Amino acid sequence: MNAPPAGESDNGQQASRRPRWGYAVAALLCVVVVASASIAAGFVAVFHWPSAAEVTSRRVIVMTSADGRALSRKGSLQLAPVAAKDMPPDVLDAVLSIEDRRFYRHHGVDPLSMLRAFRENTAAGKVVAGGSTITQQLVKILFLGPQRTYKRKIQEAAMSLWIEHGLTKDEILTSYLNNVYLGAGTVGVPAAAKVYFGKDVGDLSLAEAAMLAGMINAPSHDDPFHDLGAARKRAVSVIDAMVANGKLTDKDALVAKLHPATPVSVEIAPASTGWFADWVYNKAAPIIPATSGTVRLRTTLDLRLQELATNIVQSTLAKYGSEKNAGQAALVAMRTDGAVVAMVGGRNYDSSQYNRAVDAERQPGSAFKLFDYYAALRQGYTPSDTVLDAPIDIRGWHPENYGHRHRGEVTLSEAFANSLNDAAVRLSQQVGIGEVIAAARDLGLRAPLKNNPSLALGTAEVTLLDLTSAYAAVRAGQAPVNPHGIAAIKTESGEVSTDPSNAVQHSLGQLQPELIDLLRGVVEHGTGRAAALQGFAAGKTGTAQDYRDAWFVGFDDHLVVGVWVGNDDHSPMKNVTGGSLPARIWKDFLQQAEVIATADSNPSAPRATPSTVGQSTVGQSRDRTIASDQERGASASDASLAPAPAETQSGGQCNVAVCEQFYHSFRSSDCSYQPYWGGPRQYCAR
Repeated sequence: MNAPPAGESDNGQQASRRPRWGYAVAALLCVVVVASASIAAGFVAVFHWPSAAEVTSRRVIVMTSADGRALSRKGSLQLAPVAAKDMPPDVLDAVLSIEDRRFYRHHGVDPLSMLRAFRENTAAGKVVAGGSTITQQLVKILFLGPQRTYKRKIQEAAMSLWIEHGLTKDEILTSYLNNVYLGAGTVGVPAAAKVYFGKDVGDLSLAEAAMLAGMINAPSHDDPFHDLGAARKRAVSVIDAMVANGKLTDKDALVAKLHPATPVSVEIAPASTGWFADWVYNKAAPIIPATSGTVRLRTTLDLRLQELATNIVQSTLAKYGSEKNAGQAALVAMRTDGAVVAMVGGRNYDSSQYNRAVDAERQPGSAFKLFDYYAALRQGYTPSDTVLDAPIDIRGWHPENYGHRHRGEVTLSEAFANSLNDAAVRLSQQVGIGEVIAAARDLGLRAPLKNNPSLALGTAEVTLLDLTSAYAAVRAGQAPVNPHGIAAIKTESGEVSTDPSNAVQHSLGQLQPELIDLLRGVVEHGTGRAAALQGFAAGKTGTAQDYRDAWFVGFDDHLVVGVWVGNDDHSPMKNVTGGSLPARIWKDFLQQAEVIATADSNPSAPRATPSTVGQSTVGQSRDRTIASDQERGASASDASLAPAPAETQSGGQCNVAVCEQFYHSFRSSDCSYQPYWGGPRQYCAR
């Protein structure tokens, strides 16, 4: 067979190969398209496509004290939103010039910015630039995390296009300006204006607007409180960007640069209110829809009582903490209806946000005996009935009295006042531990309680808030008392119920005066003599084993107050009983709170000035505060806890170091500070 010509053979082979290569290329393109579509479909499937309300009506809870003064949580201050159209033009121009000067010309994604970012990322070999528009930044703030990955950028771009389709530019800009983080725990321009400059956003100057706009990119680095030089340098860049964007003349830019912004330290609320604010916020958030817009929440907190409680707790621990190995303390003050007016969750909120008044579960010791004796009264016992105070053995368990002394047959009143352990255990065995648990539940105690003999001596762990509310039920004569910090909640759509529990109360009837008499005896001639006031006072001491916890809980004519002292690591204190440091704190607080209560009920009466709040009352005249402590038989061991006289303004130079620690607004030139509730500056007498 003759072979075909060489040329014919080559052409035939080439012709036969062309379709095969074409099929391969076409197949590869199909694979790429299908894979890309699948990936895109996968991304789309897991996207959260936000509604308009999720962008424009996000919940912002604005909390105030009982008298309408602002409260804030640590690291998260966000004020009521302000529409972009109501902000100064300088604020809008500064932000748009430095962050997204083409904002009103793109549709959520700016290809030019993305191309620039792509080149920079390619050159760096990693994601170093975002090229994000304000809409994309808003998506990241509200819905996505800060991660810089290409997958997140795809999500960000898709959601930005979606938002731009459903909202106006002004709505997007308003949401952005009210949700962007600007350092120092501020969220949104309104909050930043208040914290950094003490102003409403409408009063910001050009230089101040430029400084805030400059902080958006790196709020921690450019925080003027931490590095004023860096903040001012960044503000100059913003001003230059405004000039380049045609929003500012060279002359105005020069003036702004020559007169840079200077932040002023403004306290929105005392740092010590953080424990209360956190507690209230966590109570309110679950009952308020996430798209409620601005929510105005008025609390029950009295800032005067809060500062008083904080100063007394801090000064007591500062004076006796090291000596007594007592590292922490907590205080809760409420009215008889459960409205919390002061809450101190520890020594220092900035150092520890853990709320020992609400979250710490500790053994109440003899403060639990209220329920033992209430159970007995419910069974028909009277305070004048007797019980044997003698050693008792319950299946090998031998409780002991403090001091290892016994008194034989004693009345219930005497046993309760002197906190006799053996008598309490014997009484609880006579009425039954089950009845003790029922009595505790009847007064509203919600802590888990195990049916065992040691429960009578307070071995079950409770919180200070829970125990104090049970004592409030005794004072009120109605149980249970629901401790609460929310007075009213108002959303854009109306009022929100603040009492979802709707608990039904019952009267304690004739048992209330008997319980009060028992508690009063503790203060008048028992273990709580160090808590005695000039007027009515009733309460109970409590000391856990090895002095690990010490309590005093009780009430006067106006308030129900609980105090706990101890250590976070449960280490023992040095002979700290409920009748020592806790009783001292309790007395000091209520003694000075009486002045505030009297002034509120009688406007013409002299008011307690901030220079006396939380200070010793020894040596001060009655028109300033209540007279000095009257121990009325307090033990010698308590005498060492008597407060030392505070310095007066005429007594010489104040303690600058201490005053600076207690008051952020302290001014060393005249030893004065600005009270939280306004008025003239006051002398720091610490």
